[in-house]
Amino acid sequence: MLELGKRQTLKIVKRTDFGVYLAEEGAEEERVLLPKKEVPEHAVIGDELNVFLYKDSKDRLIATTRQPKLELGQVGVLKVKEVAKIGAFLDWGLEKDILLPFKQQTRKVRDGEECLAALYVDKSGRLCATMNVYEYLQTDSPYKKDDHVTGTIYQISERFGVFVAVDNRYSGLIPQKEAAGKYRIGEEISARVTGVKEDGKLDLSAREKAYLQMDEDAEAVMLAIEEFSGVLPFTDKASPEVIKREMGLSKNAFKRAVGHLLKEGRIEITERAIRKIK
Repeated sequence: MLELGKRQTLKIVKRTDFGVYLAEEGAEEERVLLPKKEVPEHAVIGDELNVFLYKDSKDRLIATTRQPKLELGQVGVLKVKEVAKIGAFLDWGLEKDILLPFKQQTRKVRDGEECLAALYVDKSGRLCATMNVYEYLQTDSPYKKDDHVTGTIYQISERFGVFVAVDNRYSGLIPQKEAAGKYRIGEEISARVTGVKEDGKLDLSAREKAYLQMDEDAEAVMLAIEEFSGVLPFTDKASPEVIKREMGLSKNAFKRAVGHLLKEGRIEITERAIRKIK
């Protein structure tokens, strides 16, 4: 069976002036053309060639000996060649660029930038790209709790958190409760594995363990106090939403940092504010 979007080893079954036709052993009636410019110089009928199958500009199945940057179901970073009326066209290593429809973009892309994408077959039987890579990511990573990893943010959900493709390959998530700070789709981040779920997906945090992170958080709080002319107009009793919006910290992390600064004698807490001690 000829498989769109994948490499296959096929046999030359017919030669023409414009190329050769390839087919699987015992299924010569289902053929695909390999254009003349890609046929090896001394190839003859009966030879086997390893080729990739896609569709040309007229939606005809065609073979190529070139290696695309992605195959069907794979995930990788591709460069945007052009943004058109129907979507963006990405460079995937073949003559015909691959379409990334607007509906498959998790953010608007621009000419010349790179985006994380996967290949799929659309309803009309064409190969297309999608930035919704969740279902294409693997769950058999070699990582364990407290390992440090890098990855690309591909989706942000107010309900679930920040979705990360670890190594642009494995499924990871910074849960909403851990997702303090500002994130953007396409951003590459470093994170710590906080757990591995039964299905193999990784729980992540962009922060270190509390006792390691506390000093850094404390300095961030001091910087904020100084930016407010030495008086932060709320305390650690403020709502988690206010603390996250103003400081990019969870309430617990903020309370630990404030407590640390208080112990060092660098601040004082009043009923409605935190003041720097001069």
